[in-house]
Amino acid sequence: MSDAMPNDCLWPDWPAPPGVVAASTTRTGGVSEGPFGTLNLGAHVGDDPAAVAGNRRRLREALGLAAEPRWLAQVHGTIVVDAAGAGDEPPAADASFTTQSGVACAVLTADCLPVLFSTIDGTAVAAAHAGWRGLAAGVLECTIAAMPAPPDRLLAWLGPGISQPAFEVGPEVRDAFMAADEGAGTAFESNERGRYQADLYALARRRLQRAGVAGVYGGGWCTHADAGRFFSYRRDGQCGRMATVIAIRTCPAPGAS
Repeated sequence: MSDAMPNDCLWPDWPAPPGVVAASTTRTGGVSEGPFGTLNLGAHVGDDPAAVAGNRRRLREALGLAAEPRWLAQVHGTIVVDAAGAGDEPPAADASFTTQSGVACAVLTADCLPVLFSTIDGTAVAAAHAGWRGLAAGVLECTIAAMPAPPDRLLAWLGPGISQPAFEVGPEVRDAFMAADEGAGTAFESNERGRYQADLYALARRRLQRAGVAGVYGGGWCTHADAGRFFSYRRDGQCGRMATVIAIRTCPAPGAS
């Protein structure tokens, strides 16, 4: 790993093979200023483009990536693209997958839930952006369907997102999930304002398990509550974005035989 490692990265605690490199950044360790301080990786939020480019270079060097990650123009939908696909512009999609070494899948978040996938043998990986709209519409199921392995041969890791105490939603959000799964109501707690506190982590785990993915790891952070470590759009409005990235190494992991 490079000495340019962003200094507070989250490393998935999952049994993916050594050939898979994955990480989720925090807001620290970069060169951006103001509300984007300091490791903003989003090019669409109003930050200085030179600072974003510098932060993205740090990320590439830190993870030993052979090329720029396949950034997406996220739209809170269910489209999944091949990260090795041609084209310079970020495609309008909310997930990507790859079977090629040296190609990195990535999603940007600042409250929404990033979800990484790997086959248990490490021959295919994927990253999905799961805000409540995409989650309810089936972005995780669509990502699973795009992978060249059955669900019981997949691992999933939930990165940092907003927690239930901070995520108030209206009844239409609860209805959207319960339309497909009545049991999803257990992930919502009513509050004194006649609205609900939604548990994105629980909703994602439920979707993954119902789709057949038994190996689900991660979760438990709160982007909204930890202002020193995470960007949060719901807390701050204008802010940077963290990146959650996964790739298949082009060379053995350090220390591997």
